[in-house]
Amino acid sequence: MAATATKKKETSIEAKMDALHQLQLIDSEIDRIRTIRGELPLEVQDLEDEMAGLESRVTNLKDEIKEIETEITDRKNAVKDSELAISKYKEQQDKVRNNREFESLAKEIEYQELEIKLHDKKSKEAKAKISGKKEVLEEATERMDFRAVDLKTKTAELDEIIAETQKDEEKLQKKSDAAKKLIDDRLIKAYDRLRGNSKNGLAVVSVERDACGGCFNKIPPQRQLDIATKRKVIVCEHCGRILVPGETKDEVVVEKPKKTRAKAKN
Repeated sequence: MAATATKKKETSIEAKMDALHQLQLIDSEIDRIRTIRGELPLEVQDLEDEMAGLESRVTNLKDEIKEIETEITDRKNAVKDSELAISKYKEQQDKVRNNREFESLAKEIEYQELEIKLHDKKSKEAKAKISGKKEVLEEATERMDFRAVDLKTKTAELDEIIAETQKDEEKLQKKSDAAKKLIDDRLIKAYDRLRGNSKNGLAVVSVERDACGGCFNKIPPQRQLDIATKRKVIVCEHCGRILVPGETKDEVVVEKPKKTRAKAKN
C-alpha cells in the first residue's frame, strides 16, 4: 500500500513538472506573439509622430511663405506710392518761386528714391527667402507623401497581425490556463515570480549539454539524474530557474508531435 501511495505521489509530481514545462513553452509562445505585435505599434506610432511633425512643418512653411509674399506685395505698393510722391514733388518743383522750396522738395524726392531702393532690396531678399522655403517645402511634402505610404502599409500590416495573433493568443491562453490547473498555487507563484524577474520570461529551462538552459552554468551529473527522474522540483543553484530534463522530443511533443520526431532523428 505504501509503495502504491509513493508511486501515485511520484506520478503526481512528474505530471506537475510536465505541466510546468508545457506552461513555459506556451507562455514563451505568447511572449513571442506579443513581442511581434508590440514592435509594430511602436513603428506605427513613430510614423504617426513623424507625419504629425511633417504636417506641422509644411503648414508653417506655407504660412511663412504667405507672410513673405504679403510683405513683397506691401513693398510693391509702397514703391508705387513713392513713385507717385516723386511725380507730385517734381510737379511742385516746377511751380516753386524760390530755391529754399525747391531744395526742400528735392530732399523729399531723394528720400522717396531711397525708400524705393530700400523696398527693392528688401523685396529681392524676401524673394530669395521664398525660394529657399519653397525648396524646403517641396522636400517636406515629398517626404510626407512617402511616409504616408509607409504609414498606410504599416497600419494595414498591424491590423492584419493583430487579427491573426489575437486568435492564436486566445488559443494559447486557454492552453496556459489548462496547464495551470495541474499545478498547485505554490508552484504557480514561484513560476510567475521567476518569469517576472527574467528578461526573457524563462522560469522553466531544460538541461542542455550538462548545463542550465537559463544561465548556462554546469550541473553535476548526480543532480542531472535527479532532474531526469522528475521526483521533485529542482532549481538551478545559480539562477534559481526550475530545471527539467533536456529531452528535445518532450519539449516538442507538447506542441507539435510530428515535427519533434523529425528533429529528434536529426
